Amino acid sequence: MKTFICGFGTIGQSVAKILKEKQEFFLDRYGEPLVVVGALDSKSFTVNPDGLNADELLSTKKTTGMVGDKPYKNIKDALNAVDFDILIEVTSTDIYTGGVGLDNIRYALKNGKDVVTANKGPLALRYKELINLADEHGRYLLFEGTVGGAMPIINLNKYDLAGQQIKSIRGIFNGTCNYILTKMDDGQPFEQALREAQQQGYAEADPTSDVEGYDSACKVVILANSIFGRNATFNDVDITGITSINSDAVALAKANGMVIRLIGEVSATKLEVAPRLIPRGHPLSLPGTLNTAEIITEYAGPITVSGIGAGGPETASAILSDIIDIMDVRIGE
Repeated sequence: MKTFICGFGTIGQSVAKILKEKQEFFLDRYGEPLVVVGALDSKSFTVNPDGLNADELLSTKKTTGMVGDKPYKNIKDALNAVDFDILIEVTSTDIYTGGVGLDNIRYALKNGKDVVTANKGPLALRYKELINLADEHGRYLLFEGTVGGAMPIINLNKYDLAGQQIKSIRGIFNGTCNYILTKMDDGQPFEQALREAQQQGYAEADPTSDVEGYDSACKVVILANSIFGRNATFNDVDITGITSINSDAVALAKANGMVIRLIGEVSATKLEVAPRLIPRGHPLSLPGTLNTAEIITEYAGPITVSGIGAGGPETASAILSDIIDIMDVRIGE
């Protein structure tokens, strides 16, 4: 099996490293390796039909800022430069247009490639189109890493909770907001907590997507479509961010044994992201940067999962699980 890593930032580099470390696992499970034959960043690409050396890719990226020595004007030219089976699409997320990731996923599916992605934008905007395209061409489009990073939620609902109705899912889907609100619990004003989040690398220089709730809304849409069978887009979500929360509101909540958390909620009829009062000690009162989700099920009652919601190795772990799902089917064909 051959794969092409499209996007070589933090996640793409972590994927390359983990796939190298897991070669013995692939050989034991499938009797053959998983070979990375192509890698691409925003400026360059490199291919080798016999397989690329992960250490060399990472070293080149670190020393030159580019993954390879081949420039390109059109990503399709890079994708056509070598034959592969699975596209790993981890380019930067664009929640407004879907960005190049949307074009890359469409192109791969149309050309008979399976796709694993952690890119929220395309799925938040064009979920049904992309799933239909995958079905039309007999391909897989898997995306565990788009919601909650290392937190297992999509496959948990799809496989382990198969056969029973999922009534609703509520969760903390943005670690940056949770970090800021946790700092506000300790008495910091919003602006100071945001600056600290930026200094720690949890928030971008432009934190709009996080603090206005847009990132959480993308994840809510993906859950709505993949688990509840809806045909929603980002524009269907009622969104309220955390920028209007002040120290007085946090103090009042604290005095009543509550905390404020940015909660995404999805059901058959609801799509919402908004600050909510959560009792201290409740699973959704979780502090820090973790993501968590409470799944209300038909028979199993409430189930809570949590995990690191972002980061290279953490998101790459979700990508690895999706790759294994594909290989389990394809190798046996």
